[in-house]
Amino acid sequence: MKVTAPPLGFNTWNTFGEDISDELIRSTADRIIELGLLDAGYNYIVIDDCWSEKQRDQNGRLVPNREKFPNGIKAVADYVHSKGLKFGIYSCVGNRTCADYPGSFEHEFIDAETFAEWGVDYLKYDYCFKPMTEKGDLLYKRMALALANCGRDILFSACNWGAENSKEWIKETGAHMWRSGNDIRDNWKSISDIFALQTEMIPYCSPACYNDMDMLVIGMNGEGFCALGGCSEIEYQTHFAMWCMFASPLMIGCDIRKIDDSALRILKNRGLIDICCDPLGCQPYMIDGVGCSDSHAQVWVRNLENGDIAIAMFNLGDGPSKGFLPLVSVGLNASTERTLELHDLYTGEVISGIRGEYLSEPIPAHGCKVFRAKVKKI
Repeated sequence: MKVTAPPLGFNTWNTFGEDISDELIRSTADRIIELGLLDAGYNYIVIDDCWSEKQRDQNGRLVPNREKFPNGIKAVADYVHSKGLKFGIYSCVGNRTCADYPGSFEHEFIDAETFAEWGVDYLKYDYCFKPMTEKGDLLYKRMALALANCGRDILFSACNWGAENSKEWIKETGAHMWRSGNDIRDNWKSISDIFALQTEMIPYCSPACYNDMDMLVIGMNGEGFCALGGCSEIEYQTHFAMWCMFASPLMIGCDIRKIDDSALRILKNRGLIDICCDPLGCQPYMIDGVGCSDSHAQVWVRNLENGDIAIAMFNLGDGPSKGFLPLVSVGLNASTERTLELHDLYTGEVISGIRGEYLSEPIPAHGCKVFRAKVKKI
């Protein structure tokens, strides 16, 4: 299976944890369509941990929980597919999953065949209860091989949280995306801590094996399984811009059935989604503090397929700051006789051309400024 852009969709874990059901998945699928999220690119619905019975059947196969999914998983997948969406499920490299349900260790091929029979399009593969005698890279390679031979295209999402220095070997396993850090929580500290890890991850990010910064907490507003304080609208905007700038998969984690208008506007921001999924697949680079007013302001740049430039200024501090971008830092020396026309991706404002040698923008605490810039003749 070839994956040409970071996947977008919804995952049950952040809000619901083990409280999942047939009805939840069906009503979420309905709501994704009603809100236009499929049109924005969110086409996966993924059931996380806790969907199965506690034991396999007499043939060694996984069994859907009879109370949560009385009609089985295939019926749920069929309903999701009927809406034009794709369906995902969860398993684990170990004997048990993180929530103590059956894992796929030494059942990789039978599980892959089962998932294919059910109509699964996406597998999130966790890292709990891994036998100490087994190498993590081999376990991911084994499941990747099983999926590649199951008779169905299934996107393979490796979730080992960066353990065992996985950034150096994950791309060779056949995974299409990989988790680079710990689980996210719905607060600014968790978001900024995950973002702080990304600089060392940049050399290991590439198209077809995307660095998964974890699921989105936008719209949780302090409610749900992984809620821990909540965030402001400004912080959610910055969260989304960070994930898009680094081409992370975008998996919604709030309860879509009762999402507020503010969160929906952020998640449907077409300009940022286009940057996230830009087909050129360039890695972002940071402007190394040149001209920054303090250490809390970071400026990141990413070259895009049509010759445009994405510019993101992030204020990680607790007070207002400024972001500076010298034009020479993106290759526009005075000798080029070129400048940048800026389109603010949150306000819609257009700055027709930078006058002078640098861009300077005020940024509120925990806030951001994000532009798509076109190169123009002076």
